[in-house]
Amino acid sequence: MILKICTLFPLGIALRNSLKKGYNFQTFKSDLSAGFIVSLVALPLAMALSIAVGLPPQHGLYTAIVAGIIVPLLGGSIPQVTGPTAAFVVIVAPIVTTYGLRGLLIATILAGILLIIFGMVKLGRYINYIPYPVTTGFTSAIAVVIATLALNDFLGLGINQLQGNYVDKVLLIINAIPSFHWQETLIGMVSLIIMLTSKWFIPKIPGPIVGISMGAILAYLLAQNGFDIATIGNRFSYFLSNGEIRYGIPPFSPTFHFFGLDHSKLFALPTFQEIRHLIIPALVIATLGALESLLSAVVADGLTGSKHHPNAELMAVGIGNILSGLALGIPATGAIARTATNIHHGVKTPLASSFHAVMLLGYVMLFAPIMSYIPMASLAALLLVVAYHMSHYKQFVRTIKIAPLSDTIVLLTCFSLTVFTDMVIGITAGVILSCFLFIQHIARLTQSQISHGAINHHPHSKHFNLPNDVMIYHINGSIFFGTIEKAFDRTGFIQDHISTLIIDMQNVPFIDMSGLVAMKTMILDFQRKDRKIILCGHSHIIGKILQKLPYHIQKIIYAVETLDQAVILLKQK
Repeated sequence: MILKICTLFPLGIALRNSLKKGYNFQTFKSDLSAGFIVSLVALPLAMALSIAVGLPPQHGLYTAIVAGIIVPLLGGSIPQVTGPTAAFVVIVAPIVTTYGLRGLLIATILAGILLIIFGMVKLGRYINYIPYPVTTGFTSAIAVVIATLALNDFLGLGINQLQGNYVDKVLLIINAIPSFHWQETLIGMVSLIIMLTSKWFIPKIPGPIVGISMGAILAYLLAQNGFDIATIGNRFSYFLSNGEIRYGIPPFSPTFHFFGLDHSKLFALPTFQEIRHLIIPALVIATLGALESLLSAVVADGLTGSKHHPNAELMAVGIGNILSGLALGIPATGAIARTATNIHHGVKTPLASSFHAVMLLGYVMLFAPIMSYIPMASLAALLLVVAYHMSHYKQFVRTIKIAPLSDTIVLLTCFSLTVFTDMVIGITAGVILSCFLFIQHIARLTQSQISHGAINHHPHSKHFNLPNDVMIYHINGSIFFGTIEKAFDRTGFIQDHISTLIIDMQNVPFIDMSGLVAMKTMILDFQRKDRKIILCGHSHIIGKILQKLPYHIQKIIYAVETLDQAVILLKQK
């Protein structure tokens, strides 16, 4: 019983496996050092992504703290770092715009439940079956959307809300460009340049920290000279328990709230109508979270030589999202860049990832007033850097240049629909189109041909000559709904004088229900004229066909495994 439970809920497997090797002060020191560097990368990124989806920065920090502590302890990947990622911006921002923070919290918790179910039913290994052109298409599209959204604060355009579809957003930005603030643009440019180049001068400190710090200093100097600079402190505010308003980021640890137990309207029990509207966005969040987490874990495996447990990781990310939603956080998943940083700085166990989240909690409680001075233009510059790295523009261009036309069509379709409609439509259309193109490709491989009389050149029965009233119907390739037409396109050539038909399926590896029904129809049509039928092929394929036939037909059909056996059987009869 305990073994079954452990198999169904393989939580904490990465932590257990790493601790089996022993844990000493040197290991702790390595984990602490890696966690510290990752925390410096995660701090500005969590705030920037929260702002990008339309929420105050503390919601991204709460996500990085809660999910960042829990998921590594329960997950299946040793170096994996979990937190908010740029991939969610495109799907989360419309939820916030339409349903507000409450809708996002409900969708995040529902997504967490779905991720746990994904792990329980062992869907981990199937997530990676999403085609490469689809993943490249939608990630590149997300990068374009994020970069577009970041231009508002980067240029200091002062647009309150970028609403509407992508074209509407672009038009709003273009119309607002004449009123841009050069001070904001200067801060953004300085921050951007430093983020991209600091690794050559200060390699031990993450570029975002250096860039944002320099941007904050420049913003302070400009403010001292009378310029109005947008910062976290003058953009966002919060209320104390006594109703007093404060500006910036609240210096408090995340607090858990429970639907139905908390008396606030925000955490009233969700209605059926809310769940019905949010279940599809939740499914997209869960699918994207699973894909990104497992992709990050695969990258981590390649960098470390370790092996992750996909289903444990999915369940842990699910639990992390549920707790993140209860703590006013946004969706979380495995973060490739932060995971790579963790590895490059000597992570030994999953505790390093949890340490980074604990340090983030310390930053919030100790340095929240200082974070209020971070300029919005610097965070926008960070989003541009994220979009650049996320765009995979080299792979995008390379796919168009060298990939088959079908892959290029899928790539451009997924990219265009994700940018101009939304990610749900883009990914769905990309996957469906990939499936249709794959079916078309497989259908080309399925062929049929007929032979009768002398078959000396047939490789399976080159020593035999068939009587003139015997015909062989060869089928090569899988028989399923997409190949039925090609598999049976030569049945009209079966001549009237043929008394025995050998159906050769030695090269049929698979047959689905549609194929079975089509085969049954062919056999019954031929048998009505009192002709003999010999089925030739793999026993499991022949068995499926016979099961579909009436019992009295089964008794008069011969079944063999090779064409040689069929010809010998024919001569014996």
